[in-house]
Amino acid sequence: MKKKFKISLATQILIGLTLGIIVGGIFYGNPNIEKYLQPLGDIFLHLIKMIVVPIIISTLIVGVAGTGDMKQLGRLGGKSLIYFEVITTVAIVVGLLSANLFQPGAGINMNELSQGDISKYVSTTEEVQHEGPFDIIVGIVPTNIIQSMAEGDMLAIIFFSVIFGLGVAAVGERGKPVLGFFQGVADAMFWVTNLVMKFAPIGVFGLIGVTVSKYGFASLVPLAKLAILVYGTMLFFIFVVLGIVAKIAGISIFYLIKVLKDELILAFSTASSEAVLPRIMMKMEKLGAPKDIVSFVIPTGYSFNLDGSTLYQAIAALFIAQMYGIHLSIGEQITLMLVLMVTSKGIAGVPGVSFVVLLATLGTVGIPLEGLAFIAGIDRILDMGRTVVNVIGNSLASLVMAKWEGRFDKEKMKNYFKENENLA
Repeated sequence: MKKKFKISLATQILIGLTLGIIVGGIFYGNPNIEKYLQPLGDIFLHLIKMIVVPIIISTLIVGVAGTGDMKQLGRLGGKSLIYFEVITTVAIVVGLLSANLFQPGAGINMNELSQGDISKYVSTTEEVQHEGPFDIIVGIVPTNIIQSMAEGDMLAIIFFSVIFGLGVAAVGERGKPVLGFFQGVADAMFWVTNLVMKFAPIGVFGLIGVTVSKYGFASLVPLAKLAILVYGTMLFFIFVVLGIVAKIAGISIFYLIKVLKDELILAFSTASSEAVLPRIMMKMEKLGAPKDIVSFVIPTGYSFNLDGSTLYQAIAALFIAQMYGIHLSIGEQITLMLVLMVTSKGIAGVPGVSFVVLLATLGTVGIPLEGLAFIAGIDRILDMGRTVVNVIGNSLASLVMAKWEGRFDKEKMKNYFKENENLA
């Protein structure tokens, strides 16, 4: 009996990516291409958004209700926030050091650069700047959970799910039917996730095709030094910084990347962390992290642990300063770092988060905001890279927290590698 030939999801996505680049290149500058390809990408992203909220709610309620320990949950939350703060601060420092060392903005002729439209980010920035530090905390507590679900307000959804899960645990036997219901919802939604992933190659084809047809490759040439530095620094951060963190936790960063290869290709192609959220949650559970830790740490990390984004923001800020010939002292760079640490947490999750953070930050150290318009053209290309770093960082965070809590299942990880021998 002949073995049925099957193309893996990663290969299918790469084919979609390659075809999208070719089609986008052929029809570069043709406005009609967006009309036909954008709907393919939008349908895929809509499908992902459709399943993310039900998965987070159901898995978090099941995980919390299964544990039912308020003290344990509070400890996990505190440790997670400390870990997120340390890692994102290291990412900012690495970005600043890299930009100071390689000076990507020095000698750039601004007359050779085209300017992109950043007006859509300005209104969001103005809203954010009018918020006080406590407004962020107040915003975590929802007044209407249905509205929060409709808006995809992740922190409010997590808060409600944790409280509800504790309530289900507190009522004992009476809560078992509710727990069984949400377990069924979680199982069904993971099945739906696998179905949605079959559309991923087509979605990737549409998204990348539109990007290349809009910007082409010419937009990369004047800013090649910035793009190369951002990607080089991100690789350093993944393999050195996150590699050391993984090693301390007894995990190989190379194994983790191999486990996540399909998801990383998809995240890179779509520039969307949400696109892979359900699948990385499934995989981290298979690697030995308990359900309640995975369900809490990864969605929370999507708001508080954006390593790739903060690293990029640090490089981009200094790039713009160097382009304008502005020298920032060590004190000003420390101020920049502190402001980035706050703003990157406060407005996580909004569209174009990196641009919004930079708009809210640059003025504090006297860097012209107009400089962002010069890098808007390649932002999509850079966004693809920083999305990959964010996904790896949050996946690793769930395993580190499981280790820190003393609840990591080594046997489960060994069995996973035995079943997938090509990863070991």
